[in-house]
Amino acid sequence: MGSKYPRSLRFCLPLWAFMLQVAFILLFTFFISYDAPSVDHKFMVLYQVLQDLTLVAALGFAFLSSSLRRHGWSSVAFNLFLLVLGVQGTILLNHFLSRLSQWNVKSKLDFIQIATLSTTPMLISAGAVLGKVNLVQLSVMMLMEALAFGALRFADKEIFNMEEHTIMMHGHVFGAYFGLLVAWCLSRSLPKGVDEKAQTEKIQMATSSSLFAMLGTLFLWIFWPSFNSALLDGTNEKNYSVFNTYCALAVSTVTATAMSALTHPQGKINMIHIHYAVLAGGVAMGAPCFVITSPWIAMLLGFAAGLISIGGTKCRLVCLQIQNPSGIHHTFALPGLLGGAAYFLLLQMLNLMVNDIGALSFAVAMGMLSGLLTGCLLSAKVWRAPHAAKYFDDQTFWEFPHLAVGF
Repeated sequence: MGSKYPRSLRFCLPLWAFMLQVAFILLFTFFISYDAPSVDHKFMVLYQVLQDLTLVAALGFAFLSSSLRRHGWSSVAFNLFLLVLGVQGTILLNHFLSRLSQWNVKSKLDFIQIATLSTTPMLISAGAVLGKVNLVQLSVMMLMEALAFGALRFADKEIFNMEEHTIMMHGHVFGAYFGLLVAWCLSRSLPKGVDEKAQTEKIQMATSSSLFAMLGTLFLWIFWPSFNSALLDGTNEKNYSVFNTYCALAVSTVTATAMSALTHPQGKINMIHIHYAVLAGGVAMGAPCFVITSPWIAMLLGFAAGLISIGGTKCRLVCLQIQNPSGIHHTFALPGLLGGAAYFLLLQMLNLMVNDIGALSFAVAMGMLSGLLTGCLLSAKVWRAPHAAKYFDDQTFWEFPHLAVGF
């Protein structure tokens, strides 16, 4: 008997991937060139920051989503595919935007750093739909989100006069709501009669997989201070950012662990809470990290972020009615909104406060609108999405030599 898993990507994925990569190579040939070769202290500092950002994106986000018992391979490998594709596309997009708006174009290493940061919202969004879409759909989603986030950055700079650091920190909220709206659109297109019990079984965590997912959490926890301080120039701003982010992460870890035990009937700690809620302090510290001059404020924000994140795990997104095993809403969206609100309160000039409120609101609206449009696009049958019965299952996409012939 042949495999029950359709060979839906036999020609679609290679054709799409090769065409996209060849297009990127041609565009790089005509538009992207290296700076004059030089090695100095500033270059090595930028390279060290770039290494930290790559570890966050390639290892942290990859293993953070690897806890599903039957979807670990896809979670890790698809994340890397989206990262490298997203960085290439964003470098090109940033190049054209810099020409259009006459932004200050720095070294190409700086371009790679900004492109890696810009790809982070896409990796956050992917967590909302991993297991429900194929790699072609994820690639289309990545391109659509890259364009939407590029438009957001352009509007924030030209209209709201926002700094690059603050725009990138808004990416957490943008990516979360983009992914949630895409997931909602996909859930609306599901056929009736889907076995929900089977779906629930597949999104459960296995013990060994949970350890790998915890590895992703640890990588993100360790390198989040580098992420928050990557685009800050002043020495004092970088120092405040690193110290405040560490304080917030430490407090949110303690708070999340205690609240997890408090909310369990038998006082046990839930590993899902630890996977996600311990990072809430770092997310909340994104926007205001460099304006906080007292550690107690950072610690208070970390405490509030831990409480909000654990509370979010107990509240289903009633308005969307979707399964969200990645927890992006209470890991990135809610703490991100908390950090944005704290940033508003810490600003002393009223006109700046109104400006930043408008920029954050625009990021939320842009993420939801572009996510809705992308979700409608991905719902089309042309992408040959996996059947709902095969959600969260590696065997849909990967070869398993030890199983029956045909996989």
